[in-house]
Amino acid sequence: MTMVATSLLSFLVILAVIVAMGVGVMAGRSPIKGSCGGLNGGPCELCSGKCRKSTRS
Repeated sequence: MTMVATSLLSFLVILAVIVAMGVGVMAGRSPIKGSCGGLNGGPCELCSGKCRKSTRS
């Protein structure tokens, strides 16, 4: 495989992943997020310090 073909294939795969994530967000799925507080147990920047258990699986 040539360098151009490899680069084009890599670009298309990454583009497909980005499109799939966008479709998932538009379909109403909750965004990807980490644990609230992390390892140090500090306040959560994503949920303003209020940790809630997700009801979705």
